[in-house]
Amino acid sequence: MRTFSLKKAGLCLMVMAGLATMTAPAANAQDVTTGSATATILAVLSVTATQALNFGNVYQGVAKTQDETSDANSGIFTITGAAAANISCYFQLPEFVALANGSDRMTITFSSTDATFSVLDAAAPSTPSAPGLGATLNTNPRNLTGTAIGAGGTSQIFLGGKVIPSVNQTAGAYSADIVLTVAYLGT
Repeated sequence: MRTFSLKKAGLCLMVMAGLATMTAPAANAQDVTTGSATATILAVLSVTATQALNFGNVYQGVAKTQDETSDANSGIFTITGAAAANISCYFQLPEFVALANGSDRMTITFSSTDATFSVLDAAAPSTPSAPGLGATLNTNPRNLTGTAIGAGGTSQIFLGGKVIPSVNQTAGAYSADIVLTVAYLGT
C-alpha cells in the first residue's frame, strides 16, 4: 500500500493548478450595446419677394437711384425658416431692365452698399427705414455675409439700385427679374 504524503499532495496540486492556468483559455470580457441615430428636420426655408424694387417715373437721360431704406420703393425679400439658423443668400442681379416686348433695355446697377439685411426677433417688425436690431446696413447685395434667420423665424433683405436711361430711351414700362437663392448652412 502506498502512502501519499502531504508534501507530494501539495506539489501535485501546484502542478495541476499551473497546468490549469496554462491550458485554460483566458476569459475575455464581452459586452454589447445598441445606440441610435437621430435627426430633426428644420422648418422649411421659404423666400418671398414681398415688394418690387420700384424706380417710379424716370426721365430720359437722367439716372435715378432708389435707396434700400425707402419703405415704399425698395425691393423687399422675406425669408422664413428655423429660428437662429445660419443661411447663405445669393442674388442674381440683372444688368438691364427691358420693355416687355424686348425692343429696348436700360442699364441697372447695384452698388456695394445697396442692401440691408435685417434679422428679426418675434416682437420687432421691420421696415426698410427701421430694419431692426442686428441689421447689417449698407451691405453689398453681391456678397451678403453673416446672414441668419432671426429668433422669430424671419429675416428680410431690403434692396436698392440705380437705373441709367439713355437720352433717347424708349418710353414705356421696363422690368427685369431679381433672383434670390437662400440655403441653410450646416452648423
